Amino acid sequence: MKKDLENFTVAILVASGFEQIEMTEPRKALEAAGAKTRLISPEKSQVQGWNHFQPADQFPVEVDLQTAETEGYDALLLPGGVINPDKLRLIPEAIDFIKKIYQANKPIAAICHGPWTLINAGAAKGHTMTSWPSLQMDLTNAGAKWVDKEVVQDKTILTSRKPDDIPAFNKAMIALFAEFAKNRQ
Repeated sequence: MKKDLENFTVAILVASGFEQIEMTEPRKALEAAGAKTRLISPEKSQVQGWNHFQPADQFPVEVDLQTAETEGYDALLLPGGVINPDKLRLIPEAIDFIKKIYQANKPIAAICHGPWTLINAGAAKGHTMTSWPSLQMDLTNAGAKWVDKEVVQDKTILTSRKPDDIPAFNKAMIALFAEFAKNRQ
Protein backbone atom coordinates (compact mmCIF):
# COMPACT_ATOMS: atom_id res chain seq x y z
CA MET A 1 0.00 0.00 0.00
CA LYS A 2 1.22 3.47 -0.85
CA LYS A 3 2.10 5.47 2.24
CA ASP A 4 0.62 8.89 1.35
CA LEU A 5 0.88 10.11 4.93
CA GLU A 6 4.47 9.29 5.82
CA ASN A 7 5.99 12.01 8.05
CA PHE A 8 2.45 13.22 8.81
CA THR A 9 1.25 13.42 12.42
CA VAL A 10 -2.44 13.47 13.35
CA ALA A 11 -3.76 14.61 16.72
CA ILE A 12 -6.79 12.64 17.92
CA LEU A 13 -8.55 14.69 20.58
CA VAL A 14 -10.91 12.80 22.90
CA ALA A 15 -12.35 12.77 26.39
CA SER A 16 -13.81 9.69 28.01
CA GLY A 17 -17.13 8.86 26.39
CA PHE A 18 -16.05 8.89 22.73
CA GLU A 19 -17.66 6.44 20.30
CA GLN A 20 -14.90 3.84 20.17
CA ILE A 21 -15.27 2.78 16.53
CA GLU A 22 -15.13 6.44 15.45
CA MET A 23 -11.62 6.61 16.89
CA THR A 24 -10.23 3.13 16.29
CA GLU A 25 -11.24 2.65 12.64
CA PRO A 26 -10.07 6.09 11.39
CA ARG A 27 -6.87 5.65 13.42
CA LYS A 28 -6.19 2.27 11.76
CA ALA A 29 -6.78 3.82 8.33
CA LEU A 30 -4.44 6.73 9.09
CA GLU A 31 -1.69 4.46 10.34
CA ALA A 32 -2.12 2.14 7.34
CA ALA A 33 -1.55 5.21 5.14
CA GLY A 34 1.70 5.94 7.01
CA ALA A 35 0.55 8.61 9.46
CA LYS A 36 1.66 8.83 13.06
CA THR A 37 -1.29 9.31 15.41
CA ARG A 38 -1.27 10.65 18.95
CA LEU A 39 -4.18 10.29 21.38
CA ILE A 40 -4.57 13.62 23.21
CA SER A 41 -6.92 13.97 26.15
CA PRO A 42 -7.69 16.01 29.24
CA GLU A 43 -7.83 12.64 31.05
CA LYS A 44 -4.52 11.95 32.78
CA SER A 45 -3.63 8.33 32.01
CA GLN A 46 -6.43 6.50 30.21
CA VAL A 47 -9.49 7.44 28.22
CA GLN A 48 -12.69 5.38 28.05
CA GLY A 49 -14.30 4.46 24.75
CA TRP A 50 -17.99 3.63 24.40
CA ASN A 51 -20.07 1.39 22.15
CA HIS A 52 -23.18 3.53 21.89
CA PHE A 53 -24.53 3.54 25.47
CA GLN A 54 -22.15 0.98 27.00
CA PRO A 55 -18.58 1.50 28.24
CA ALA A 56 -16.07 -0.26 25.98
CA ASP A 57 -12.25 -0.32 26.03
CA GLN A 58 -9.79 1.99 27.70
CA PHE A 59 -6.88 3.50 25.79
CA PRO A 60 -3.67 5.05 27.09
CA VAL A 61 -3.46 8.82 26.79
CA GLU A 62 -0.32 9.57 24.79
CA VAL A 63 -0.30 13.36 25.19
CA ASP A 64 -1.81 15.35 28.05
CA LEU A 65 -3.98 18.12 26.64
CA GLN A 66 -2.37 20.56 29.10
CA THR A 67 1.00 20.11 27.36
CA ALA A 68 -0.16 19.51 23.76
CA GLU A 69 1.23 21.99 21.23
CA THR A 70 -0.55 22.30 17.88
CA GLU A 71 2.72 22.99 16.06
CA GLY A 72 3.60 19.30 16.35
CA TYR A 73 0.54 18.14 14.40
CA ASP A 74 -0.40 18.28 10.74
CA ALA A 75 -4.11 17.49 11.15
CA LEU A 76 -6.81 16.79 13.71
CA LEU A 77 -9.33 13.95 14.09
CA LEU A 78 -12.42 14.56 16.25
CA PRO A 79 -14.35 11.36 16.98
CA GLY A 80 -17.94 11.62 18.17
CA GLY A 81 -20.09 9.99 20.78
CA VAL A 82 -22.41 12.24 22.75
CA ILE A 83 -20.40 12.45 25.98
CA ASN A 84 -16.95 13.14 24.46
CA PRO A 85 -17.60 16.38 22.54
CA ASP A 86 -19.97 17.65 25.21
CA LYS A 87 -17.12 17.35 27.75
CA LEU A 88 -14.53 18.85 25.39
CA ARG A 89 -16.73 21.89 24.66
CA LEU A 90 -16.44 22.87 28.33
CA ILE A 91 -12.64 22.60 28.47
CA PRO A 92 -10.99 25.85 27.32
CA GLU A 93 -7.71 24.09 26.44
CA ALA A 94 -9.55 21.67 24.14
CA ILE A 95 -11.36 24.46 22.33
CA ASP A 96 -8.15 26.46 22.10
CA PHE A 97 -6.33 23.44 20.61
CA ILE A 98 -9.05 23.01 17.95
CA LYS A 99 -9.12 26.75 17.26
CA LYS A 100 -5.35 26.87 16.72
CA ILE A 101 -5.45 23.92 14.30
CA TYR A 102 -8.29 25.62 12.41
CA GLN A 103 -6.59 29.03 12.34
CA ALA A 104 -3.38 27.40 11.05
CA ASN A 105 -5.44 26.11 8.11
CA LYS A 106 -4.65 22.49 8.96
CA PRO A 107 -7.22 19.85 8.01
CA ILE A 108 -9.79 18.68 10.55
CA ALA A 109 -11.91 15.53 10.24
CA ALA A 110 -14.93 15.25 12.58
CA ILE A 111 -17.55 12.52 12.69
CA CYS A 112 -20.98 12.13 14.29
CA HIS A 113 -21.16 14.47 17.32
CA GLY A 114 -17.52 15.59 16.81
CA PRO A 115 -18.58 18.78 14.95
CA TRP A 116 -20.07 20.11 18.19
CA THR A 117 -16.58 21.16 19.25
CA LEU A 118 -16.08 23.03 15.97
CA ILE A 119 -18.96 25.32 16.95
CA ASN A 120 -17.23 26.35 20.17
CA ALA A 121 -13.92 26.80 18.35
CA GLY A 122 -15.52 29.18 15.84
CA ALA A 123 -14.81 26.79 12.98
CA ALA A 124 -18.37 25.98 11.90
CA LYS A 125 -19.52 29.40 10.67
CA GLY A 126 -19.59 29.70 6.90
CA HIS A 127 -18.90 26.00 6.25
CA THR A 128 -21.11 23.31 4.75
CA MET A 129 -21.13 20.39 7.18
CA THR A 130 -22.85 17.19 8.14
CA SER A 131 -23.15 15.40 11.49
CA TRP A 132 -25.39 13.20 13.54
CA PRO A 133 -28.90 14.57 12.77
CA SER A 134 -29.47 16.00 16.27
CA LEU A 135 -26.69 18.55 15.65
CA GLN A 136 -28.40 20.04 12.59
CA MET A 137 -29.96 22.97 14.46
CA ASP A 138 -26.82 23.61 16.53
CA LEU A 139 -24.63 23.79 13.42
CA THR A 140 -27.19 25.89 11.54
CA ASN A 141 -27.48 28.32 14.47
CA ALA A 142 -23.67 28.56 14.50
CA GLY A 143 -23.70 29.73 10.87
CA ALA A 144 -22.96 26.47 9.10
CA LYS A 145 -24.97 25.05 6.23
CA TRP A 146 -26.04 21.55 7.33
CA VAL A 147 -26.61 18.80 4.76
CA ASP A 148 -27.53 15.15 5.17
CA LYS A 149 -24.69 13.44 3.30
CA GLU A 150 -22.31 10.60 4.09
CA VAL A 151 -19.26 12.87 3.97
CA VAL A 152 -18.87 16.60 3.36
CA GLN A 153 -15.61 18.44 2.71
CA ASP A 154 -15.56 22.22 2.83
CA LYS A 155 -12.04 23.58 2.48
CA THR A 156 -10.00 22.06 5.34
CA ILE A 157 -12.98 20.69 7.28
CA LEU A 158 -14.30 17.19 6.64
CA THR A 159 -17.43 15.96 8.42
CA SER A 160 -19.42 12.75 8.46
CA ARG A 161 -22.66 11.55 10.05
CA LYS A 162 -22.29 8.23 11.86
CA PRO A 163 -20.42 4.95 12.31
CA ASP A 164 -22.02 3.46 9.17
CA ASP A 165 -20.26 6.18 7.17
CA ILE A 166 -16.78 5.32 8.47
CA PRO A 167 -15.55 3.65 5.23
CA ALA A 168 -16.43 6.76 3.18
CA PHE A 169 -15.16 9.04 5.97
CA ASN A 170 -11.81 7.23 6.11
CA LYS A 171 -11.35 7.39 2.35
CA ALA A 172 -12.15 11.13 2.22
CA MET A 173 -10.03 11.85 5.31
CA ILE A 174 -6.98 10.11 3.85
CA ALA A 175 -7.45 11.99 0.56
CA LEU A 176 -7.78 15.38 2.33
CA PHE A 177 -4.80 14.77 4.61
CA ALA A 178 -2.69 13.44 1.69
CA GLU A 179 -3.51 16.54 -0.37
CA PHE A 180 -2.41 18.72 2.53
CA ALA A 181 0.78 16.66 3.01
CA LYS A 182 1.63 16.96 -0.69
CA ASN A 183 1.02 20.72 -0.78
CA ARG A 184 3.17 21.48 2.25
CA GLN A 185 6.28 19.94 0.67
